Amino acid sequence: MSKILPIYQIQHFKGASDDKDVYANHFVPHIKHHHIVSSAHKHDFFLTVLFTKGSGTHEIDFHTYDIKPGTVFMMTPGQMHHWVLSKDIDGYVFFHTRDFYDKGFTVASVLDYPFFSSMHNPPLISLKKKTAESLSLVFKSIVEEYQQKELLKFEKIHALITLIYIELTRHYQATTQIENETYLLKLRKLELYIDAHFKTKKYPHEYASLMNISEKHLNRISKECLNKTTSELIAERIVLEAKRMLIHSKHTVSEVAAELGYDDNSYFSRFFKKNSGKTPVEFLNQYR
Repeated sequence: MSKILPIYQIQHFKGASDDKDVYANHFVPHIKHHHIVSSAHKHDFFLTVLFTKGSGTHEIDFHTYDIKPGTVFMMTPGQMHHWVLSKDIDGYVFFHTRDFYDKGFTVASVLDYPFFSSMHNPPLISLKKKTAESLSLVFKSIVEEYQQKELLKFEKIHALITLIYIELTRHYQATTQIENETYLLKLRKLELYIDAHFKTKKYPHEYASLMNISEKHLNRISKECLNKTTSELIAERIVLEAKRMLIHSKHTVSEVAAELGYDDNSYFSRFFKKNSGKTPVEFLNQYR
């Protein structure tokens, strides 16, 4: 089957020709010149946007968030989203690959920040006016630096992005505060494995085997970090992909089930309802 949603890379964006690992712009010219962002899509990079004016809504993986001045969204690779924006919208946007941030300018990883450490943490922060105004100056500096060709350009951009991430971390309230660093690292690994294998591996013991730990210990990690079982994490990822396919493709429920590794369409429908509260058809009709 063909891809359900477009997955954009940094080189798809005008102005990113001098480097494929980072991009920055004022928000208005960004959406004006890149009409591809007007409909639902995914990225293979980390995205951060600060809104300084206007209003609207931002739907990320079927959750809708309000946009207002001071709202910052931080998105990870693979998330599906689209905007509904007022005419007076304004702000700043930048995105980068994981390699750009992790490749050696600092010892930190982009995954060390709480808003990127788990896909179950909320993707936004609402900043107070004074903080938003202060942070917007750093966003502006990133855009200005990106548009120039100065010595150590990308090192400076990296440093400015780090300043933003540090400030955002100070104001961010994660869904779950994970104090056990070892468990956090294992949770990240589990989420990456689930994302890569959810179509073929449906059971916790399969992921425990991949991680060389017991299924019991894997469940302990999931429960302590997110208060969810490993089975629930797997089911959430499968249902999310099913919703994406149902909305953004012409595939039937049976075709979606087959694509996700289910030969029995009735079983898939029961699984979907158990984990979402609706049958695939009920979800599709309600969403549309």
